[in-house]
Amino acid sequence: MFTGIIETLGTVTKLRKELDNLHISIASAISHELKIDQSVAHNGVCLTVVELSPGEHTVTAIAETLSKTNLGELKAGDLVNLERCMQMNGRLDGHIVQGHADQTATCIALSELEGSWEYTFEYDAAAGNITVEKGSICVNGISLTVVNSKDNSFSVAIIPYTFEHTNLQHVRPGSTVNLEFDIIGKYVSRLLQRPS
Repeated sequence: MFTGIIETLGTVTKLRKELDNLHISIASAISHELKIDQSVAHNGVCLTVVELSPGEHTVTAIAETLSKTNLGELKAGDLVNLERCMQMNGRLDGHIVQGHADQTATCIALSELEGSWEYTFEYDAAAGNITVEKGSICVNGISLTVVNSKDNSFSVAIIPYTFEHTNLQHVRPGSTVNLEFDIIGKYVSRLLQRPS
């Protein structure tokens, strides 16, 4: 389980295809602290560390993961949001995040305000996922608060710290991001869809 509070940014150093799998090597400030078989969220996607080298770690994304996330679009040099799993004695500063991306969304608008940024994302509502005004949403692994919730889109307001310390600084209209919808909202929605 994760919190959506990004620990650090990593830089993609190498990508290697093996059958339907993609091995992703990343250099980061925390790579030297990781262990084989450890779970780390990459752009909000929980992946297992499979290999370590000085200052780098490697994870593997399978076809199912690549089909539902933006990881298949990564290129060498891209920045990736990283978060290690939550410690049970730690504070839940963000919200409950599983590291299981539900689907992707496309940035359709970006406004630079006086001291902050507002991003608007559009997603396919056919999957049944919803956002709620002032509710939580995980975008590329970042715990954010929803504003302007609509049937297939929502906006988020970004403070300078988040902009500077995550890969949102490189998200522009047309960019693809990973979404994980609020787990409580998903259960409530599923219950309401069940026949009575």
